[in-house]
Amino acid sequence: MKNKGPLYVLTCYVIWGLLPIFWKLLAQVDSLYVLASRIVWSMVLTGGILLLRRDRLAGVRAAFRDRREWGLLAAAGCVVCVNWGVYIWAVANGHMIDSSLAYYMNPILAILLGTVLFRERLTKLQWLAVAVTFAGLVITVIRYRQIPWIALVIGGSFAVYGALKKQVRSDAAVSTFVETLTLAPFALVLIFWMETHGTGAAGVLSGWQWLLLPVSGVVTTVPLMFFAAGMKTTPMTLSGILMYINPTMQLLLSVALYGEAFTATHAILFGFVWAGLILYLISGARESRRHREEEKPCV
Repeated sequence: MKNKGPLYVLTCYVIWGLLPIFWKLLAQVDSLYVLASRIVWSMVLTGGILLLRRDRLAGVRAAFRDRREWGLLAAAGCVVCVNWGVYIWAVANGHMIDSSLAYYMNPILAILLGTVLFRERLTKLQWLAVAVTFAGLVITVIRYRQIPWIALVIGGSFAVYGALKKQVRSDAAVSTFVETLTLAPFALVLIFWMETHGTGAAGVLSGWQWLLLPVSGVVTTVPLMFFAAGMKTTPMTLSGILMYINPTMQLLLSVALYGEAFTATHAILFGFVWAGLILYLISGARESRRHREEEKPCV
């Protein structure tokens, strides 16, 4: 297999799809403590990777010297902190269906954000996809008086994170290290405070379970490395399809393995979101075909 890019991207999405199983193992620990540990251990692991490849350390220095680059990475770190925190809490508290919905909604939220921040022009089908998704949200709020805040916060924060990362020059390892390094002092203070006040992991974890905390850094960093390596040679159309492996696996796990109830509210909202995604994928396929036609040499 000459082009391993699609395999790397597939591996990334499969790992992300299985991550709820890992976070469930830490469900008895306060979600804030788990979040803080994830930040610290992600920093340690990415820092170790950069030390092994010393040529990449120049990228870290460059990121800190460039105020704009560091500002973007610091902002991205804060946004992904919200994303991680709500996601960990959702999985631990039986809202995995809502977290899967977030990643189905993400492409629609991302293209909508692109029109606002980067003045990207949407096709008619893309506008229709946004309208259908928004209609599902409105119907859910009006009929069931429920705001799917978990899905909106997770999906929205990930869309903002993507918009910020679109503007940085640093690679995956450098950017993840700078983001987590910026947050690490706050995370360490939180860990210390929670342990000294009896709300940390000391009274909850025992034996091998302590290994789950450093592993949280591994399951965070490794997929990002696969994603960064794979996206360089993976067609965007294929990547756009593969990305739905993650929320689909999460949805199946939530219902089949953990017994979460797929309610009428979920059915209506998912139906509208899936309809929006179909329109989004059709639009993407048309755009891809049009670009191929334009690139054909004239005879």
